[in-house]
Amino acid sequence: MVQVIDLNDNPPELTISSLTSPIPENSPEIVIAVFSISDLDSGENGKMVCSIQDDLPFVLKPSVDNFYTLTTEGALDRESKAEYNITITVSDLGSPRLTSEHNITVLISDVNDNSPVFTQRAYKLYLQENNSPALHIGSVSASDRDSGINAQVTYSLLPPETGDLPLFSYISINSDNGHLYALRSLDYEAIQAFQFTVRAVDGGSPSLSSQAVVQVLVEDENDNSPFVLYPLQNGTAPCNDLVPRAAEPGYLVTKVVAVDRDWGQNSWLSYQLVKATDPGLFTLFAHNGEVHTARPISDRDTIKQKLLVLVKDNGQPPLSTMATLNVLLVDGFSEPYMQFPAAPKEQVQTDSLTTYLVISLASVSFLFLVSVIMFIAIQLWKSKKNATDISRFTSNGPFPGHLVDVSRTGTLSQSYQYEVCLASGSETSEFKFLKPVVPILPTLQGNENSIENSALRNNFCFN
Repeated sequence: MVQVIDLNDNPPELTISSLTSPIPENSPEIVIAVFSISDLDSGENGKMVCSIQDDLPFVLKPSVDNFYTLTTEGALDRESKAEYNITITVSDLGSPRLTSEHNITVLISDVNDNSPVFTQRAYKLYLQENNSPALHIGSVSASDRDSGINAQVTYSLLPPETGDLPLFSYISINSDNGHLYALRSLDYEAIQAFQFTVRAVDGGSPSLSSQAVVQVLVEDENDNSPFVLYPLQNGTAPCNDLVPRAAEPGYLVTKVVAVDRDWGQNSWLSYQLVKATDPGLFTLFAHNGEVHTARPISDRDTIKQKLLVLVKDNGQPPLSTMATLNVLLVDGFSEPYMQFPAAPKEQVQTDSLTTYLVISLASVSFLFLVSVIMFIAIQLWKSKKNATDISRFTSNGPFPGHLVDVSRTGTLSQSYQYEVCLASGSETSEFKFLKPVVPILPTLQGNENSIENSALRNNFCFN
């Protein structure tokens, strides 16, 4: 009998039964491959061991009849590593050992598990006012770590929460690349800054999104000329400033007050005296617009002084406005109006002025009362005079030529005496009505009715 002794002359062999690739990321423990190993040798030469690299998130699990499974240790992240090269090494236990290797490539498929990420959490853009419509003012950008359609990002503007700003009439965005455009010309004096929110959405299902805040700052442009508040330049009611002829040099005449709607150095104003009736009489402070006398005022100086002041801003290019000042040189200003007295003297002057006002008011009241009393006395005197004139009509005598002679005899008998009632303030020739006065006569039984009838017939009223 001849016994043949085995030599370790056959390397192990590996046969893959199934292989799954690619595998989705974020999946739990999953079987990637199922394979079997074999060795033609026998004994120790036919025993085998199987292994893979240590730095891989995979594990080999032995099964029955030299079958093995290659599984994941946990969820994989495609964004960290999208492809794995696995080398399965099979070695026998012979001497010398024989080894065989088999390479497996495992691809990780993408899952939409990442939201778009903006390059900045907040953007700040600058826009010069008076811009042209459809001007590109800036861009926003967001990226997605996913792949394929899961990484396709689209942009949109979110409506403002308050609704006060008509955002969609100011700004538009290109949904594909995030470019921002100003839809209309902006005015710094109307709006200095505004902000809005941009949303980026990927194309996955379900889609994921993120947001970023964009602030637009409108930069000022020197597009407003200075406006003169004082003196008013409307031309309808010129303002005249009075200056006493006794004013000393440095006397504050007036101050030109102007404003500029622009901002920063565009609103810095300077003042310049361009023209004056007497250029040497007044001086103008360039930084605040105050007009002071430069020298004493003489009698030869014209009463009416006209000054032309140029108000200019500090913008580029500078804008300016002309202001006209009318100054009158007058007499009669007292010394207290020209100087600023101390506080105690000012109080004394105020008290004295109050006393003078009280005395003046009392004098006027007294004169008014005297006038009323005199008017009443004159009216009473006129009333007495009128009564005296009336009494003359009741006496016998020649009949006045301006009265009607009823009996045509030239005199009035006792039965035709009249009571004259004059209107107040009238002359003797003006009366209101005449009323016959019936004299007291001896009563006759037969003549009573005739006397009464005669009295009634002679009732006359004149206006």
